[in-house]
Amino acid sequence: MLLTERERLREELIGLAERHGHERTALMAILQEVQRRYSRISEYAMQVIADLLDIHPVEVYSVVSFYSFLGDQPQGQFVIRLCRTISCDMAGKSQLARQLENDLGVRFGQTTADGKFSLHWANCLGMCDQGPAMLVNDRIFTRVTPEKVHGILEQCRRTFAGQPLPPEEGRHP
Repeated sequence: MLLTERERLREELIGLAERHGHERTALMAILQEVQRRYSRISEYAMQVIADLLDIHPVEVYSVVSFYSFLGDQPQGQFVIRLCRTISCDMAGKSQLARQLENDLGVRFGQTTADGKFSLHWANCLGMCDQGPAMLVNDRIFTRVTPEKVHGILEQCRRTFAGQPLPPEEGRHP
C-alpha cells in the first residue's frame, strides 16, 4: 500500500518525536529538522507536532513565526541571510545587498523563480568584527565584498542539493 504525502510526513514526524522526545522541550529540535528537510514547516506538520508533543497548535505556530530561521513558506535550496547590524552597515552591507539583489534578480524576502535561492535579512550573525557577514544555509562568509558575491553564488550553483558548500579558501577560524 502506498502512503500519501501526508501519511509519509506524519510517519517521519513520529520518528522525530521518538528520537527527540515527546516533551515541549523537543519542539525546537523537531522544527529545525523539519525546516532542514522540507525547507518549510507546513500547517499540517505544525498540527501533527502539536499533537505529538501534547501542546496547543498555536504554541507551535508562535515558535515558527517568531524565529526567522523557521517558516511556513517554501525556501530556496540556498537560503542567503545578510547581516543588517550597524557594524555590517558601516562595513559596506548596502553595496553587498544591491549586488545580491542584482545577481539573483529578487529582493530581500523573495525566492528566485527556479527555487534555488532565497534572500533574507538577519538581525545579527555574531560576526560584527568581520563584517559584512553573510550566511548561506549553515555556512558563514565574512568580510564579503560585492566582488566576492558572484563567486559565492557560482559555488552554490555548482553544488548539488543536500551537499554542503565547499570550505572557503583562505579563511581561518
